[in-house]
Order: sequence, then structure tokens, then C-alpha cells
Amino acid sequence: MANQAILNLLGNDASYLLDHECKTISKDKLHLPSPYYIDEIMNLTDRKTPVLRNLVQIFNQGRLSKTGYLSILPVDQGIEHSAGASFAINPDYFDPENIVKLAIEGGCNAIASTLGALGSVARRYAHKIPFIVKLNHNELLSYPNTFDQIYFGQVEQAWEMGAAAIGATIYFGSEESHRQIQETSKAFQKAHELGMATVLWCYLRNNAFKQDKDYSTSADLTGQANHLGVTIEADIIKQKQATNNGGFKALAHYGKTNELVYQKLTTNHPIDLTRYQVANCYMGRMGLINSGGEAGKNDMAEAVKTAIINKRAGGMGLISGRKAFQRPLKEGIELLNLIQDVYLDKSITVA
Repeated sequence: MANQAILNLLGNDASYLLDHECKTISKDKLHLPSPYYIDEIMNLTDRKTPVLRNLVQIFNQGRLSKTGYLSILPVDQGIEHSAGASFAINPDYFDPENIVKLAIEGGCNAIASTLGALGSVARRYAHKIPFIVKLNHNELLSYPNTFDQIYFGQVEQAWEMGAAAIGATIYFGSEESHRQIQETSKAFQKAHELGMATVLWCYLRNNAFKQDKDYSTSADLTGQANHLGVTIEADIIKQKQATNNGGFKALAHYGKTNELVYQKLTTNHPIDLTRYQVANCYMGRMGLINSGGEAGKNDMAEAVKTAIINKRAGGMGLISGRKAFQRPLKEGIELLNLIQDVYLDKSITVA
């Protein structure tokens, strides 16, 4: 039985999420998060010893230390959404030091932010919490607005500030995705050579994905984006949680799939949809962390539900930003701790 605070937040969804049994892809086929994940899974890869050491640093930090699960605070929205849109509600977060303090006091495994933000406080904090330096962004100042990920910094700069990992985004499905894949593949290769881990934001971006519903969060399309992400050796995949399915089928003459994906490998249940995302990360050999989504009225409940879906699907954790930093510090810490409590709760098991 999950703790009462979690049950209260789940409300009528408690049984739907906590009692679900996944009958699509068996959990026995997955490589699940555990305290031995680095030794048993990552140690078999071609990653260099310094990469493994930096991964251990990430997995051994914060309240989820040595569980195999991750809670990461991402704050790159100052570029992606504009600093005013991100921080006006909490002006303290214009100062990157407060961002890092939130991650530390919130018990996170790592802080993910921009080259400039983390570089501005690196000497004080790079040895206190693992840095994930996000190197490319969609800048929002060009007029008219365009949607493309361009590199703001170099891999060597992240290494020189003592970062444990680099992060990047690819807008799979966009006109610019070919260039982004090539650029990020080279960046990940360089990061691994220097001993840093790699985290990929695997997002879908194309107006054509918006049909009768927004298929940029469909299980089949996001699953394939994950599969492309692990192909360029992302150590950790960040993906929006699936909210629907059938993206390949909705777009005429687009891509290839198999009816078994919809008949046997998925259902409409969110845990089963997310299970398919995990399967596309080499059956969990590379960890899937889901994003926490935009801030709203029911952030605590939504964060707990997202964490439960991810954990029970076989995922590795949550990366939640706006829900945490767009509120007072005490409430931000409370939200991050609630997410972590889901992964610490041994009664909440893989479906």
C-alpha cells in the first residue's frame, strides 16, 4: 500500500494506476533500474571508465542515491521559453545559484541547465551536485519565431567546468532533424571520449503531427524517437510521457510500423504506452526519464501520477522543472520530494 499522501493525491485514479498489470511487454523482459544498474548493464557497454564514474556520481546523489532511479531538475527554459516567461513568477531564479540550491535542497540526483547558468557558479557547486550541461537550444528571439535546436556551447566547455554529463535536444520529425542528429551524434562521441555521460531530449516537432489529436506524444512515434536516440548512444533518454497512440497510422504515407504494435505491444493504458517507450530504449538498457510537463493548478497530483506511470512502466525517473521552480522554494522542494517518494516507495512496483 502506497503512503497516504500519495494515495490522497491520486484520488480516484489510485486503483487505475497502482493495481494495473501490464500484459503487453512483460517486465521480465526489461532491464530494470536497480542499485546494480551500472555494474550489470552499463559496465557491458563500450563506455569508458570515466563515463561510468560520472554515471555513478549521478546515481549516487540525492534522496534516490543508490536506488537506480533518478530525479533531475532541468532549468533551460530561460532560452527555450524566454527568461521572463520562466522566471517572472519567481525572480530569484534569474540568479542561477538559486536554481542549483533548489536541486541540492530538493534532493535531486543532478541539475541540468545551460552552459552560462552552470558556468557562472561552477567553482562553488560542480563538486557538490552533478552538472548536466545542456548545449543546444531553440532560441526564441528570432522574428518570426522558428523552431530549431542550435548549439550554444562546445563539449569541451562542459568538461572544463567539471560537468558529469552533457545534454542535447533533437526535434525528431522536423525539417532540421537530419542536421541535429549529425551534430548531436558528434557531440555525444566527444563527450564519451572526455569521460562525460550523455542525456538526450527526444522530442517530436512538426505541425503535421497535429491531426485529430497531438501525435507528438503518441507511443509509437515517441518510441521510435527513443530508438533513434539510443542509436547515437544517449546514456539517458528524456521523453514526454505518451498520451495517445497511432501516430504512424494517422499520417498517410508516413514511416513504417506493424499492427502488432497496437494489437499486442500496447493498450490505451498510460503505463502500457510508457512501457512501449521503455522497450524502445533497448528494453531499458538505456534509462527512460519522463518530463514533468508544464506548471498548472494540480501540479502535486500530476507529478505523482507521472512518476507512478514511469516507475510502473519500467522507467528510470522523472525530470521536472517548471512545476518545481515556478513556485516558492519550500513548495518546490516539497514537489521534488513527492516525486522521489514514489521511487522510494517499495510498495509501488513495476507493473
